[in-house]
Amino acid sequence: MRLLIEKPGVFTTVQDLGRRGWQMLGVPVAGAMDPGALRMGNILVGNGEDPLAQEAAGLEITVVGPWIRVLEGEGCFAVTGAEVGVMKNGVPVALWRAHRLAAGDAIAFSVFSPLDPSLDFPEGSAFGGRARAYFCVSGGIDVPMVMGSRSTYTQGKFGGHQGRALRSGDILVTGAPSVLWAECDGLECPPGLRPVRDPSVALRAIPGPQDDLFTEEGAFYSGEYVITNSADRMGYRLEGPAISHKNGADIVSDAVSLGSVQVPGHGQPIVMLADRQTTGGYAKIATICSVDVGNLAQRLPGQKVRFAKITLDEAVALLRQEEDHFRQMRHLRAAWRSRPKKFDFRREGAFLVRVEGKAHRVEWERLE
Repeated sequence: MRLLIEKPGVFTTVQDLGRRGWQMLGVPVAGAMDPGALRMGNILVGNGEDPLAQEAAGLEITVVGPWIRVLEGEGCFAVTGAEVGVMKNGVPVALWRAHRLAAGDAIAFSVFSPLDPSLDFPEGSAFGGRARAYFCVSGGIDVPMVMGSRSTYTQGKFGGHQGRALRSGDILVTGAPSVLWAECDGLECPPGLRPVRDPSVALRAIPGPQDDLFTEEGAFYSGEYVITNSADRMGYRLEGPAISHKNGADIVSDAVSLGSVQVPGHGQPIVMLADRQTTGGYAKIATICSVDVGNLAQRLPGQKVRFAKITLDEAVALLRQEEDHFRQMRHLRAAWRSRPKKFDFRREGAFLVRVEGKAHRVEWERLE
């Protein structure tokens, strides 16, 4: 498909799961802020047949949604993540569900908050509640690979579409979809398999790696913090009970992981996210477990954050549970695509069959 960006929204970028293996050279990972939402969206539209292959790229939509028009081609799309109103040709469509797209179709986004889907809305607008939605299409967004990833790193001006957020008039193309993409139409992710993104839930965190450098880590887990306006793809600065160091905040710089909680000298924590730097010189009191990173990334400035201490074994168990949800969703997709369908008793017809990448036209005629 060829997609025209009629209105880009505030900050819409192309993202996959990021470029790994380059941090030793100072290159940030980037990638989706809510990886779970992107992965589930890709399963819905038929991407990710090979769980070991690079995740297909989608659009990460922040604060204000875009207007998108299909110029040519056909495929499926799904919107996951934030609870945003989505319309196809002026008709509301369900989130966490695959829908058919064809040339001439128009997609528009509304406020990112729970709303009555019957409401009309003129265009994408500021939202409240959750921060990011993901627009996934069959075949993925096809932009050049940079260091093994299609993710946009805007501070470095590389990856994605010309290394920047989308603008009006941009044209995106999609990659080759699965041969069974059309069979995904109507497939829905059950609520029980969707990532938990409840802003009232405490974020689970593993102590360390430098938790021994603080006088009292209990304040971190018992206190309540607020996300400040200094919150972006690089990290979230929090404000709340100050955390004291034993002998200063500085350490010999070491690696910064996704979800690392740095504490500078002023005692206010900073949670490092997708566009984080590769190393840092502040002591880290904890690391948010990977399954909860998306929960934080969906929160907005002014919303509250609490932390709950867990062990490494508990974090691994949570990760396995999340992977099991993706596995279950792939099984549901397989069952959906192979479900019995009503047979069309036309007298004649034609269809395309793709074998080893080559399309063959097959014509048939019913004989009396």
